[in-house]
Amino acid sequence: MLEKPLVNAPPAQDDETALFRKSWTLYDALSEKNYMFHREIYQLVEELLKQRHQQGPCRLLDLGCGNARFLAPCLRAAPPATYHGVDLSASALDEARDYLREVASVTLHHKDMLRAVEEVDSAFDIIFTGFAVHHLDSAAKQRLFHACAARLAAGGSLIMVDVVREERQSREQYLEGYLGTMRSEWTAVPPDELAQACAHVAAYDFPETLSDLMTMAQKAGLARSEVVGRFVQHHVLVFRP
Repeated sequence: MLEKPLVNAPPAQDDETALFRKSWTLYDALSEKNYMFHREIYQLVEELLKQRHQQGPCRLLDLGCGNARFLAPCLRAAPPATYHGVDLSASALDEARDYLREVASVTLHHKDMLRAVEEVDSAFDIIFTGFAVHHLDSAAKQRLFHACAARLAAGGSLIMVDVVREERQSREQYLEGYLGTMRSEWTAVPPDELAQACAHVAAYDFPETLSDLMTMAQKAGLARSEVVGRFVQHHVLVFRP
């Protein structure tokens, strides 16, 4: 079972493994400028949730939910029966409570997302994860696919928003291109903050190729994979049994 949500959670400890968990102000500034195509991506996510909502309210698990700023409007458009958000950052969860205040049946969990989905004994109609899986190594990604497949209810879907490498592109080549784009096009970000963001990407981003993700999903029993949207490296993917 997912652990009980924290009440009056203590301040989050310094988390060296995720810049965006330490600095939601910076992440929001980047996403507000739409450098990572949040507007287009979450329009697609909203449509997916609306399609599922036609069958009735769903049980939704959000892995690495952060402050839920962009998913919250989607949930208001297609209200779930229950929403469980999981994140390691207590400060992000504090913000999420505010963004999700108009959504019913919200439960937030201060926990590692992989551990959470492996330990939960509930079934979900939709498991969603946004810009979180690329922080895991390949073995952990495979574990995540297996755990998600085991926790999906009949007819359920794993919706994944994340960055993806080109086929036959090394991680080093991916980073060279992505960091080059950040430095040349993310012009509204102050230089010191841009340097922090680039350092985070260089140290902690481990995206897979699309074929590798589909292979991992298939090994886990998620045999049907669909690319719902692509915006340069940023993808909206759906995996189903």
